[in-house]
Amino acid sequence: MTLLETDRLLFRKHEPNDVDAYCAMEMDPDARRYVGGKPRTREEAEKRFFPTLQPIVNNLSMWATIYKPENQYIGRCGIYPHFDRAGNPIPGEAALGLYIAQPYWGRGLATEAGHAFIDFGFNKLDIKRIVTSIQVGNNASVRVIEKLGFALEYAEPGSPRSFLHYELKIT
Repeated sequence: MTLLETDRLLFRKHEPNDVDAYCAMEMDPDARRYVGGKPRTREEAEKRFFPTLQPIVNNLSMWATIYKPENQYIGRCGIYPHFDRAGNPIPGEAALGLYIAQPYWGRGLATEAGHAFIDFGFNKLDIKRIVTSIQVGNNASVRVIEKLGFALEYAEPGSPRSFLHYELKIT
C-alpha cells in the first residue's frame, strides 16, 4: 500500500523484504548516534522490525521510505501518535519522525519527506499540532526541522542526552 509519493520518495507499508536494509540502519553507529545512542545487533533490529508489518491505524505510523530513482529502501518517515505522560494519544496531535540511512544524508530527502508528512497530517488527517524531539548536538536534524517551519518549544536542561522539543501548529 502506497500512502504518499513525492518527486523522489515513495512511502509505503513495510514489507518483509525490507528487513535487511532496516537492520543495516539499526546496526549503523552513525545512524543510531542521535536515536538511541548505540547500534543494535541484528537480532535486536529484527525484533523491532517485525512489528512494523502489523496493520496501521489511522495512517499514523513510520512508513517505509523508498528512494524512487534506485527503488531502494532508505529508512522510515512519518507522523505517528503523540502521547501524553500517561501514555494516551493526544487527540489532534502527532509526532514527526524522519530516519534516513546515512548514504542518503545531505540530499534534502528528510526535508522532502517532512514537507509531505506535514501536508498529509494537516490537510488529510486534520492534525492541529505536530511535534518532534531532537537530541542536542544533532545539528543537521535541527536545520531540517527549522526549514520545515517548526519552532523550538523548550529544551531539556543538563543531561548528556538532552533533547530539543519542537512544534508546528496549523494556523
